[in-house]
Amino acid sequence: MLSLSTLLKEPRIRGGVHAEEHKASTSSQPIVVDFPLPKKLYIPLQQHVGKAAEPVVRVGDHVLKGQLLAHSQGMISAPVHASSSGVIIDIDDYPAPHPSALPIRTVVLETDGEDKWISAPPVDDPFQLAPEEVSLRVGAAGIVGLGGAAFPSAVKLNLGRENRIHTLLINGGECEPYLTCDDRLMQERAAGIIDGIRLMLHGMETGQAIVGIEDNKPEAYAAMRKAGLPYPFIKVEQVPTRYPMGWDRQLIRYLIGREVPAGGRSADVGVIMHNVGTAYAVHRAVRFNQPLVSRIVTVSGGAVASPMNIEVPIGTLISELFAFCGVDQTAAKRIIMGGPMMGDALPHSRLPIVKASSGILALTQEEIRNKAQQPCIRCAQCVSACPAGLLPLEMANRIRNNQLDAAVDIGLKDCISCGSCSYVCPSNIPLVQYFKYASGELAARQQAQHKSEHTRRLMDERNARMDRIKKQQQEEEQARLAAKAERERLQSEQGTLA
Repeated sequence: MLSLSTLLKEPRIRGGVHAEEHKASTSSQPIVVDFPLPKKLYIPLQQHVGKAAEPVVRVGDHVLKGQLLAHSQGMISAPVHASSSGVIIDIDDYPAPHPSALPIRTVVLETDGEDKWISAPPVDDPFQLAPEEVSLRVGAAGIVGLGGAAFPSAVKLNLGRENRIHTLLINGGECEPYLTCDDRLMQERAAGIIDGIRLMLHGMETGQAIVGIEDNKPEAYAAMRKAGLPYPFIKVEQVPTRYPMGWDRQLIRYLIGREVPAGGRSADVGVIMHNVGTAYAVHRAVRFNQPLVSRIVTVSGGAVASPMNIEVPIGTLISELFAFCGVDQTAAKRIIMGGPMMGDALPHSRLPIVKASSGILALTQEEIRNKAQQPCIRCAQCVSACPAGLLPLEMANRIRNNQLDAAVDIGLKDCISCGSCSYVCPSNIPLVQYFKYASGELAARQQAQHKSEHTRRLMDERNARMDRIKKQQQEEEQARLAAKAERERLQSEQGTLA
């Protein structure tokens, strides 16, 4: 919660909390790049916002690393590539890395141990490519937002070019507790990130970029500043350490000084935001023709004997990461993909790493806040902590009374489910759970309404079609009767003349 002095000092910051960081165990260790190649990779065809990719391979096919496995379906979709070389042994439903663990279509790849790349020559000078070609290459590489949203990056590049965006904002905040994959990436591969930023600017035809890094990452800030010095149009700025500073609207408000309107998009104020991991993936894709087939994952938590950041192939099972890091499965009372504030609790570890898997946490009972809920004391700490400027308690009261429309009227759709309100609540009221339930219920109602409207539209079209058929039949019958009458008349006239 913000104090008055902090609010006066930083008027561009709204809400947020100082959550316990738990980052020290992994932020100072280099990224592990020699993770043993799994014998099998389980590569889901739905790793992005939009329609699932459609497979172009069959069981029995031998593929190379980086080879296309499934092509995108429509504009809001992304292709999927082989994370290593080997043989396709199955294409079937497999549990998804989601709290429901519902099955989704998955390509199972048995690796051959060679990890051999498909032949794809690098580009001599990618800045000679047309801006549209940069976007096409990013799209073909299957790059999505690696901060967790998994929105296809090529779509945002095209959006930036079409909307005359004036600033590309790069999110290096990594405000979630435990997670340090972006921190280590900036420390070790800053030059590649800066190159990716330059390529995205070229693809968007945008003049400047700002990189926002929380001030609890001094080594990452220094590395990015050094790498960006030759390019005055790329500014590297420190931002206060406060969750959820990585939220696009919070960063825009602090670094650009503009407020994204409710219900609007960052493009409405001339800004497009990407993650630092996405920028690095663009660097590898456009300059070296390497699609997104691996990512850096933070493995941490009280049940992890050796917390670390590991670069792993997409499709690696979480259980293999746990074995590599020495996770005590009996002590791990909760497995979370992502951070503890906005991540998803998983039912078990036999689930694959996907493009959006920034971290895997194995938390002990001591790390899980399961305190008894108490009556609200009307302290308004949830109001002060909300980065969207909402009234969490009032929304929760309306949701509890099944007044979802009333909750929408006071801002439910602007809630990002960051959990700040629940974190600061002294009565341990699970406010964010109310909002997630309401959002899901509204989505279900909207889907049912769309289905009802679609059914009604189909019925209207059928009725119209039947009316047309009936009218056509009547016209044909009338024409037939008229023709018959005409024939009879002619026959009568011929009989009279005879």
